[in-house]
Amino acid sequence: MTPVDAGPTRPTRAGPATGNGRETGDSPVPAARAAGYEIRDPLRYQRRGPRLRERIVLAGYRAAVAVLGRLPLGPAARAGGWMAVLVYWLWPPKRRIVQANAAHVLRVAPSDPAAGRLARAVFRNQARWILESLRLGRLKPGQAEASVDTGAWPRLSAARADDGRLIMVGAHLGNGEIGVAAIARHGLPIRLLIDDTAYEDLLEVMHAPRRAWGVELIRWRNLREVYRVLRAGEVLALLVDWGYRPDGLPVRLFGDWTTLPAGPATLGARTGAPLVVVWTIRHPDGSFVAGVGTPVHVASDEPAELVRATQAIADDLERAIGLAPEQWTTFKPIWPADPAEGRRLAAQHAAMAGAAEA
Repeated sequence: MTPVDAGPTRPTRAGPATGNGRETGDSPVPAARAAGYEIRDPLRYQRRGPRLRERIVLAGYRAAVAVLGRLPLGPAARAGGWMAVLVYWLWPPKRRIVQANAAHVLRVAPSDPAAGRLARAVFRNQARWILESLRLGRLKPGQAEASVDTGAWPRLSAARADDGRLIMVGAHLGNGEIGVAAIARHGLPIRLLIDDTAYEDLLEVMHAPRRAWGVELIRWRNLREVYRVLRAGEVLALLVDWGYRPDGLPVRLFGDWTTLPAGPATLGARTGAPLVVVWTIRHPDGSFVAGVGTPVHVASDEPAELVRATQAIADDLERAIGLAPEQWTTFKPIWPADPAEGRRLAAQHAAMAGAAEA
């Protein structure tokens, strides 16, 4: 929370004056009141603003479900695709990000026309995904499972440890919502690790369909519950393509250096749960095919072992994305923009991989 100057009237910790009123020995509030200034409770207004925004966003989401969720998917997706391309041209910052990601996947320059074509296809697929997501609550039992080719399920079941524990690693590829629903209907007890949101009511509404499928949610900060789930022999599912972070583990993805989160490999090392990349890609007719990568076992949390396991995840992610790159709808930079950062990551990877030999 952002520090505020006005607040309770109790004395603050004594300290040297800094000119902002927060480090003086006396609270600035009584003096301000004596001088005739109006004092407002800032926390009150901080609470009121987000709450009003949440109600507006929640009302908009429910309206979209009620209207867009009932339209025929084919025509709605075509119209949504046209609007998505318009957004592509009207939103230069996101256009540049998606085009740069597309250039890495295609291994061309960002200015190459092929990168632009792929970027526009990504925007169109994002519109399709939104429309499909708005229909999730209307799916009948078994409808999601029926739309997914189940040929990969034996591989997924075989990837689990003897006691059932497993970490499924995914990306924003195809429609993971449909895949999770189908896997849950297949009988696997899935616990989905999600990002936090300030809008609690919206979160509950959006994730109600998942709970109806038998998928429970875990906030990413709740590490105790994460470990409990894995030790109980259940399946944890998480996404790893949230954008480049310099504090992640260095990996090569589509030939260039970037990072992936250290969390999956670290959890695998500390719980004995295998890691496996899972994806669900959309066919032109609206059906889906699921894919399962090679299970990765992490022997320890030594640096060399963590980067080996994370690179194996990156390799399977690259293979999955390569099957349908236009369906990889990520809108954050996945690779660092500075070439010097890529060289730093290469050196870091070499140091970590060589740590076991030192």
